[in-house]
Amino acid sequence: MRRPSFLILSALAPVPLHGYAVIKEVARLSGDRTRLAAGTLYAALDRLSDEGLVEVDREETVDGRLRRYYRLTDAGIAALGAEAEQMRRDARMVTQRLSAARPAGAPRHA
Repeated sequence: MRRPSFLILSALAPVPLHGYAVIKEVARLSGDRTRLAAGTLYAALDRLSDEGLVEVDREETVDGRLRRYYRLTDAGIAALGAEAEQMRRDARMVTQRLSAARPAGAPRHA
């Protein structure tokens, strides 16, 4: 799963959000390292919807504009959980490999 998709699903995990709120939450969750443009977000939401991971929760009109709220499906919750577990396993593996790495400045052996 690509990082933007992971962050979008993570943003939607606790509560349904509308597009602009997803953009703000993704930026917050990523420490402002990931900033989604509206076009990128809606393309991703369409793809995630086609994959059955998100769906429209409700629509409302605010100041004459349609606001669509998205939420995770059961499949989206499962996919996000599986990705988080894979990330935990990967982090554990890297941590173990780093602990076995030679200390800085140690001589190299051929």
